[in-house]
Amino acid sequence: MARGGDERCCSRNGCPEPAEATLTYVYAASTAVVGPLAMHPEPHSYDLCAAHARNLTAPRGWELVRHDGELTVPARPDDLTALAEAVREVSHPAPGPPPSSKPEPPRPRGRTGHLRVVPPN
Repeated sequence: MARGGDERCCSRNGCPEPAEATLTYVYAASTAVVGPLAMHPEPHSYDLCAAHARNLTAPRGWELVRHDGELTVPARPDDLTALAEAVREVSHPAPGPPPSSKPEPPRPRGRTGHLRVVPPN
């Protein structure tokens, strides 16, 4: 879907505009990240034109992380790595001191997810 050489088009249906940003969903953190156009197309990311990147909203209950700078400036690989690391830190915060001296309730065995039952105080 590229036109004029290496230029990539917006992934939105029917939009012929050139892509200027990349949208990536981080499902584990319920976060949508809009940043500068990735160096190469990725299978689980979406290229967006400036208008679609600017007007994008996150799904209900999700956080939207938007790059504050120019989208048209090509990102260096270390910038994209830093962005990915920042999103990982939000989804998996570093362990801190124990919140209280109360023991944590036992966790159920078998399938574990990101949700757990918190007993009332």
